[in-house]
Amino acid sequence: MEHLIDDLTQSLHKGFIDRSLVHQGHHVPKLVLNNREENVLATLIDELEKCQSFMISVAFITPSGLQSLKSHLFDMAQRGVKGKILTSNYLGFNTPKVYEELMKLDNVEVRVTDVSGFHAKGYIFDHEAYSTLVVGSSNLTSNALKVNYEHNILLSSHQNGDLVHKVKDQFNDLWEESTPLTETWIEAYREVYQPQMTQRLFEESQKQTLLENRIHEAIKIEPNLMQVEALKGLDAMRAQGEDKALIISATGTGKTIMSALDVRAFKPKRFLFVVHSETILNDALAAYRKVLADENEADFAKLTGTEKHLDAKYLFATVQTMSKPDIYQQFDPTTFDYIVFDEAHRSAAATYQRIFHYFTPKFMLGMTATPERSDDLSVFAQFNHNVAYEIRLQKALESEILCPFHYFGVSDYIQEGQVVSDNTKDLKLLASEDRVKYILEKTHYYGYSGDELKGLIFVSRKKEAKALAQKLNDKGIPTEALTGSDSQKHRNAVIQQLRDGSLNYIITVDLFNEGIDIPEINQVVMLRSTQSSIIFVQQLGRGLRKSANKDFVTVIDFIGNYKNNYMIPIALSGDYTHNKDKYRKFISDYAPLKGVSTINFEEVAQKRIFDSIQSATLNDKRIIFKAFKEVKARIGRTPELMDFIHQHSIAPQVILSKYKNYEEFLIEKTDITERISENAFKNLTFISRELAKGLKHTDHTTLELLMKQDESFEQLVDKLRQSDSEVEPADVRTSLKILDETYFSENIDERYGTPLVEWDKDTNRIKLTEQFKANLCNEAFRRHVEDLIALAKYNHEHVYRNQNKLLLYERYSRQDFVKIMNWDNDESGVINGYKQKHQTLPIFITYHKREDISDNTAYEDQFINQNELKWFTRAPRTLDSDEVKKVMQHQERNTPMYLFIKKEDGEGTDFYYLGKARFMPGTEAQTKMPDGKDVVTMHLALDTPVRDDIYRYLVEK
Repeated sequence: MEHLIDDLTQSLHKGFIDRSLVHQGHHVPKLVLNNREENVLATLIDELEKCQSFMISVAFITPSGLQSLKSHLFDMAQRGVKGKILTSNYLGFNTPKVYEELMKLDNVEVRVTDVSGFHAKGYIFDHEAYSTLVVGSSNLTSNALKVNYEHNILLSSHQNGDLVHKVKDQFNDLWEESTPLTETWIEAYREVYQPQMTQRLFEESQKQTLLENRIHEAIKIEPNLMQVEALKGLDAMRAQGEDKALIISATGTGKTIMSALDVRAFKPKRFLFVVHSETILNDALAAYRKVLADENEADFAKLTGTEKHLDAKYLFATVQTMSKPDIYQQFDPTTFDYIVFDEAHRSAAATYQRIFHYFTPKFMLGMTATPERSDDLSVFAQFNHNVAYEIRLQKALESEILCPFHYFGVSDYIQEGQVVSDNTKDLKLLASEDRVKYILEKTHYYGYSGDELKGLIFVSRKKEAKALAQKLNDKGIPTEALTGSDSQKHRNAVIQQLRDGSLNYIITVDLFNEGIDIPEINQVVMLRSTQSSIIFVQQLGRGLRKSANKDFVTVIDFIGNYKNNYMIPIALSGDYTHNKDKYRKFISDYAPLKGVSTINFEEVAQKRIFDSIQSATLNDKRIIFKAFKEVKARIGRTPELMDFIHQHSIAPQVILSKYKNYEEFLIEKTDITERISENAFKNLTFISRELAKGLKHTDHTTLELLMKQDESFEQLVDKLRQSDSEVEPADVRTSLKILDETYFSENIDERYGTPLVEWDKDTNRIKLTEQFKANLCNEAFRRHVEDLIALAKYNHEHVYRNQNKLLLYERYSRQDFVKIMNWDNDESGVINGYKQKHQTLPIFITYHKREDISDNTAYEDQFINQNELKWFTRAPRTLDSDEVKKVMQHQERNTPMYLFIKKEDGEGTDFYYLGKARFMPGTEAQTKMPDGKDVVTMHLALDTPVRDDIYRYLVEK
């Protein structure tokens, strides 16, 4: 308690009296904004996750805003944490729907005030001995929580504080005078509720004006961000003399309209649109008629199995019909000036190939959301590797081209301790009464936007689809199962039933992965494991088209104990680096996406994903080779390491974690034979291991400078300071020791080859060694070296933010620490848990020890809170040990203590840097290890409290 009061006192003093105080307590008041670094939503969730109860007082609530908190409120309910929400019907803003959603929250009591002008925006979170307040401008709406320009103050007060008492008293007084939310109240409100009628009438007037003239409407079509940039890209391609181009754009972003706008500008004499589905063909035809409204209706026609119009100016053909020789041979190869291949990732198929190679248009456009294929055929090669424009899911959401979504990762049904999921072979369990009841509970709780449920459910087997559809129909939920065996006519009829509201759900396997346009879908349910990130995004994309009936789409993913769960963060983030740490951070982040879309995991489901990330081998050679083939297909040549970054593919560091160097990979996986000497090969291993990480820019920049000319030590320091004024001579000396290999243990040349540089102390000249110069004469070797230096530069900028010092919450190995601190040589191998040397005291902790760890190393290091850690010295040690005394005297000895922690051994050699710490006098104690040896424990105070998401990740098992 004393520590809390002291922390609150210092925090408030820093926040309100003297901002120059060094104190970085956990309770410093702060301004909560929505920007690139933070948002209001993440702050609120942080507080909800820690609190023992809460009170929210807000005038306005939207269903989308409430969705952002639902999974967290569910987890809180499991922990027994309850809260209150006080709102109003001020200005008729809150819809009857949002009150219905509030009623679903079992652990939240809701009341409605009729106080005139109620415009509160306050959030109160009660903890054991203090309360935190967030007060300012943010209502409980998705825009206010993540996007809008908002001003909120977060501050903490002891429970005895006058301010918190007054805030709570005001809340409680108004609470007592307010009406409890009930179904009866909602029904009465629905009868009198009127949305903002003036705005609606204005919108209807606008629509009527636009409908008065089709040509005027076409001219008024304003391209969205994707369309504007794609059209510029296509113009640039044609200006360069290219006759083929590819557009890669997420589902629902408006590729068809974009292509029609380009065709309108191109003005072809004749035009051909090729697609595999008649449903897509009809939608495309309608879009083109809208854009090309000044053209004659008779100029548009279809070429399908039932309609054979060969002479139309604008011809829309199914590939199945056009690919028949007796059809396409009726046309001269030069008939069409412009050809569009929709769903172009299919264009490598034989049917497409016949059309592709027969016709010779002036320009050919391919459009796809997912260019990657599982076979060896490349859509990129088909279009001469000319990607005119690419926009994937995350940027499309940020640009508000797509409908926002709220994703919920929930645990699949558990029966008798076992997870029932799509690897369950017994169909009776998959469609059991209990599992169906559980599914409906979750889909009801997380709900949907709009007045009518129009959902898609994806399962793994046809029989499961049929059985679940029957169960839902039995429960009064109109549902139809569709599979590949159903005719196109039947599919179209079922889709129309969903659109017009006579169906609530369509259940399918992979039928709707692509090419189906049902904008009205407002709920997507995944009852299957994620086998492919591409398919995951395709299925998610079914709900992302904008529609008047919804403000967002709800995605509910039932997560079982699948090895492939690590693909979920890959798919949702669009990050294909295979960097485990990035995926952990993404899952831990409360608001990882820009815009109003959110990603939420119930606690059990989140743990399953963490376990999957932990156990996955993301540097498996098959994964690396697959990424290599994809990048090669994209660029049309053997990629260099930097190409993997430019193409948003696997991280080069993942490749280098599996191979000594990239040359070794190329020799093993391609037809490249040995091209460089053994010594050059070892030099590549050295640069890959010691420089490519980009830890300190003095390492790779020194090598780059010396590859141009010899330098004196002073010249090197001066030149390095031009890019970083904080460079010290010690940094340069360490880099030179690394490059001349004197930094490492003896016999290092067996691993790394002869040194790269040499320093003649007599002449003070630093230059490349003759052997390294000779190696550079080999073109393949030089390209590798230049590629690795470029990689080091990239990593230094993007990972280490152009800093040569330790960065809070970045991950470092023991060797990284030794390099950054300029130790005389690499002593990282003898640091183990800690080592006091060179006026530094690094402490490395593995928080969760292995179960099979020996008794003499089973240290039980433990966080007391985010500011304090109970730490064990090594054993055997006593309070009288010189080593222990030196640790406790580290501040008097002017030896800073640096704290590094990783969750468990499976995370590899890197630890999170949690900042500086200091020994807390009076907390030292001598105790015994399980094997009976003496050991000393003491508490360490952290200068900066551990960030909430990192703390939760490290502590939770």
